[in-house]
Amino acid sequence: MAFEPPRRLVRALGETAPEGDDWLEKLPGLAREAVERRELTVERVQLPGGRSSLVVLVRRADGTPAVLKLAPPRARPESERVALAHWGGRGAVQLLEPVSEGAEGSEGVLLLERLHPDVSVRTLPEAKALLEAAGTLRRLWVDPPEGHVFETVAERTGRQAKAMRAGADAAPEVAPLVAAALSAREELLDSPPEHRLLHGTFRQSKVLSGDRMPWLAVGPDPVVGEHAFDLARLVRDRVEDLIAQPSGATTTRRRVRRLAESLEVDRDRLRGWTLFRAVESGVRARRVGRERDAELLLEFASWL
Repeated sequence: MAFEPPRRLVRALGETAPEGDDWLEKLPGLAREAVERRELTVERVQLPGGRSSLVVLVRRADGTPAVLKLAPPRARPESERVALAHWGGRGAVQLLEPVSEGAEGSEGVLLLERLHPDVSVRTLPEAKALLEAAGTLRRLWVDPPEGHVFETVAERTGRQAKAMRAGADAAPEVAPLVAAALSAREELLDSPPEHRLLHGTFRQSKVLSGDRMPWLAVGPDPVVGEHAFDLARLVRDRVEDLIAQPSGATTTRRRVRRLAESLEVDRDRLRGWTLFRAVESGVRARRVGRERDAELLLEFASWL
């Protein structure tokens, strides 16, 4: 079978590819090798697929349905592998291969339990979707494993802050928002209330329907830090719908309050991290030429 990378993946990785990165060119061969090594039968490539990995629906030698996921090193697939193993299927998709550091043919390749890829909580009415997503997220917030090597919120946002400052220099009109976001980050990092294993990139589309449990999270980019950082990405879900509403700003503030209360997170900390993450995403979208996304995210951030 030809493993043609989906257009969405090619476009997304092309926006951020460092010079000389040839992972996309190697991907068809990597996929064939991974399938042969595990004696899998391929059903189809999942379309439109994600923005950072190739997802292939397969069956194992015994006929069990599964998912084969291949991701480039910059997507931190080994970090995802360790996090999934630590969660052990509690709130997240189950890893079907043991974590064995350095195992031949395993780097950047994850074999996962098959969920229902076309059914996420985003297909539910908004209020129900937020409720189910929040409940799933709560199950993921556990202590990280002993001696973990996960990136911390301080480390990840430190890298992002440098790019945000450069973005503000290039576009002075966003400088006030960037300054507010960076100021919020400094205050929030001063006294974090907990250090837990977080999903890192949690949103409604990352929660899929399953057979073992009604809803399970997929696609983590794990990080260690406070709950409010993880919840912040969920606040802006369906941002295009929020922007289209005459009462979008009021709805956003109400969402911050309700999510903070339902997951026992400090409202001001949630608002601060939501501001930082929205501005960071907006500046990054502008940097790679996604002007429409940038406009939506920066307008949303201005409401906070």
